[in-house]
Amino acid sequence: MDLRTSYLGLELPSPIVASASPLNARLDNLKRLEECGAGAVVLPSVFEEQIQREQEIIDALIDRGAESFGEALSYFPAQTAQGFDSARQIDLVEHAASALSIPVIASLNGVTDSGWIDYARAFEAGGARAIELNIYFIPADPEVSGEEVERRYLDVVSAVVDAVDLPVSVKIGPYFSSPGHMAKRLVAAGASGLVLFNRFFQPDIDLTTLAVEPSLELSGAYEKRLPLLWIGVLAGRIEASLAATTGVESAADVVKYLLAGADVVMTTSALLRHGIEHMRVLNDGLVDWLESRGLDSPDAIRGRLSHGRIERPEEYERANYVRALREYALH
Repeated sequence: MDLRTSYLGLELPSPIVASASPLNARLDNLKRLEECGAGAVVLPSVFEEQIQREQEIIDALIDRGAESFGEALSYFPAQTAQGFDSARQIDLVEHAASALSIPVIASLNGVTDSGWIDYARAFEAGGARAIELNIYFIPADPEVSGEEVERRYLDVVSAVVDAVDLPVSVKIGPYFSSPGHMAKRLVAAGASGLVLFNRFFQPDIDLTTLAVEPSLELSGAYEKRLPLLWIGVLAGRIEASLAATTGVESAADVVKYLLAGADVVMTTSALLRHGIEHMRVLNDGLVDWLESRGLDSPDAIRGRLSHGRIERPEEYERANYVRALREYALH
């Protein structure tokens, strides 16, 4: 069985990718993921807040010594510009790129175009094969328009694309008034691929402390419906790779995303829930499904059930919604 897949212009040995998670922060885990069949790995993100905080620390240290002798500048090592904690992530890129034969994708998470450029270039120098931008912006200010939100995304993409020679993918959420149109704008700004979708942080309220508290739950298979819809709608209609993420629990979920038109399928929650060996389960399950139907590669099914290739494309649209409601009422 030939599982080789093209993503962002890179050749992957499998269409199943280990997306960014705490598991991917250790080199031994990355090696195990490769052994279990991962087509590529996305490293944990450097967050914009980290970059800003590190710069604040650097500025404070420099200001503190502003009236000292000139040679005091030598107290600051050459790598100071790379920051403190996130320097370890740059090291991880270098070590992973050297140790793995599969593509290593570096990740940046933020919402403005400031502070990202140096890190993008450092990742490129460290051997990353691509950069994933996880643009995470919740427009809590009601004065911010939809156009301003979209412009912020486009500015980030343009800034990073202009700074590096690597392919750049963009991980976005579904909350645009026209996700398809926004996808085309991101590709026009230079994105080589889109990752659909990230899961926005949704806080809870503690009734004992009467405080807003963080709440993060692993995704479940039921959550794949929304990205499945938009993968199916966009497949074959934009000039970019499509990566599906969210709700990938089993090989069946992988197959469904491929049928909709995904180039690769990313998973995090299933690996955290079941362990790294689950990557082998997903790959073996995909092979079994294809072989049972006499198929020799994922290309044989990729996009077969996308919006542009099915006989009734309205199945992706409102007509199918109305039919689903009617059928449910009959039960």
